[in-house]
Amino acid sequence: MSPTVRQMRALVAVARTGSFTAAADLLHVTQSALSGQIKELEQLLGVKVVERNTRRVQLSEVGRELYPLFDKMLQDLDGAMADIASRKALKKGIVRVAAPQMMACTLLPQVIGAFRASYPDVQVQLVDCPVDNVAARVVSGEVDVGIGPERDVTAEVDAQLLFEMPFVVVFPSAHPLAASRTVAWAEVNQHPFIALQGQFTERLLRDMTTLAPYNEVTFMTTALAMVAEGLGITACLPYAEPMVRLYGLEMRPLVEPELKRKFFIYTKTSRTPSPAAERFISVLGEYSL
Repeated sequence: MSPTVRQMRALVAVARTGSFTAAADLLHVTQSALSGQIKELEQLLGVKVVERNTRRVQLSEVGRELYPLFDKMLQDLDGAMADIASRKALKKGIVRVAAPQMMACTLLPQVIGAFRASYPDVQVQLVDCPVDNVAARVVSGEVDVGIGPERDVTAEVDAQLLFEMPFVVVFPSAHPLAASRTVAWAEVNQHPFIALQGQFTERLLRDMTTLAPYNEVTFMTTALAMVAEGLGITACLPYAEPMVRLYGLEMRPLVEPELKRKFFIYTKTSRTPSPAAERFISVLGEYSL
């Protein structure tokens, strides 16, 4: 058997105070309880750790050897417990979040700002990446939370629905589509359509088999810049509106049919989210409503 934490604390308190009475007061226990812990420790070790006489209390040779070891162990333990308490109370911690580039420069900064207003001691690290890399960042452990559209993921990833949004079409303010309140998908093919590479376009073509992209780029910001130069039109989701406005563009709901995309919160199934990550997920869900 190994010494208990109480037994180690008893020895350290006696070493620091040189008195059973003062040590008992320091630990907020009775003197008899303290004496009992020392006796149990001595019985466990089979040697004396404290030498008593009528004048003073002092450590034995074994007690003097054990004191710095016990003291260091208790300091490490107390430090670890204090760290856990701080993390649980959201007084410290780090949340690492991966999100597609467009979401990372529109919705996520707003969410992070709202989170920091309530939990200023928790650091949120944002990783912007291609949309199809979000789940991979979660699996690798690079991030605690991933946010992105519906994707084919492995059993290593847990997906929690965040929101569902319809597509909108984006075009310059002087474009002929500006006169319409809504735009049918059939009208999209009448103009050069700039799409995104990867599963964005693949999934879109499953729903709209007649769609013929004029160009495919990696990032939505690139598509918006091309649209702003009059090189075509594109489609995105409503959360991108701040960036659409920044480029001086307009957007309209796409209908006939109204296509929607689901966005999910991705976490690793084998890892329990930290208190800070759990709270961030909660704030993200509230903010997206």
